[in-house]
Amino acid sequence: MAADLYGDIEAGAKLQWRDYPPGLMVAVLASLASAYLSDHYGAPLTLMALLVGLALNFLNGDPRLGPGLAFASRTLLRVGIVLVGARVTLAQIVGLGPVALLAIVVIVTLTMLSGVLAAERLGFGRAFGALAGGAVAICGASAAMALATVLGEKRINQAQLALVLVGISAFSAAAMVLYPAICHHLGFGDRQAGFVLGAAIHDVAQSLGAGYAFSQTAGQNAAIVKLTRVALLAPALAITGRLFARDGEAAGRQPLLPWYVVGFFLFAAINSIGIVPARVGQGATDLATALLVCAVTATGIRSPMASLLESGPRPLLIIAIASVVALLLACGAAALLIH
Repeated sequence: MAADLYGDIEAGAKLQWRDYPPGLMVAVLASLASAYLSDHYGAPLTLMALLVGLALNFLNGDPRLGPGLAFASRTLLRVGIVLVGARVTLAQIVGLGPVALLAIVVIVTLTMLSGVLAAERLGFGRAFGALAGGAVAICGASAAMALATVLGEKRINQAQLALVLVGISAFSAAAMVLYPAICHHLGFGDRQAGFVLGAAIHDVAQSLGAGYAFSQTAGQNAAIVKLTRVALLAPALAITGRLFARDGEAAGRQPLLPWYVVGFFLFAAINSIGIVPARVGQGATDLATALLVCAVTATGIRSPMASLLESGPRPLLIIAIASVVALLLACGAAALLIH
């Protein structure tokens, strides 16, 4: 129960280690299948993982798979969040300069707030707005999974999370194609375009792909800006946890920072010192990707399909609004502050 931040896991019979392998094996095999499809057809890996998981949703009715799938969607996710810190160094962030760094913080904050406000106007809860807005503002599917963990299943159910993951993957893929063309149309140079593509595109892979498609310099700048947004995941998780804890009955026993947020900071600090060999750092990044993909796949399998279908397309409008806000703010900052 140490990983159950808000008491979401129902009390029940004590699980044994042998209860986990069946569900874990299903999640791993499904993740490998999604990786194969992504590699051979060029589709986003996160989207493939979610779609394969949803295709196997009928397995959610088998109680033998429950413990392993829950472990994959919760514990493996938390470990993956810790390892995401291996992508970030403080030197990369400082190298942006104070003006660009402040602009990124403002863009992330306002984008996340726009998701919360849009959700309230459209009749959804603030928690769903924080989930959708935070996913757009920070790092797409990875942020969505992390924020859902902090918010807890009492506020964000599996159907809502699956819907956000689908929307984020679709919007991120579209942004990778459209945003470089917008930068060309606005006459942005390499540094300006790199800032926009790093500050406005949702997922890391699509952000870097768009940057390097524009130019080598734009790709390098987009990578630094995007990783700075990834670094903001930890404070975003901490702040979200504190704000929403006030609404929950478990607020009094909530830790100041969840262990996986502390781990994220720790890995980023170690990576910043420069003592970690490049091969080890790349291995940690690859392992983080694998764990997050496995968590996404398990989330798809565990999603209640009836609730997902009943929600309709309206929640996707929140992602669209937050995406437009992020793009407009990024373009404005690039035009006024980046030269």
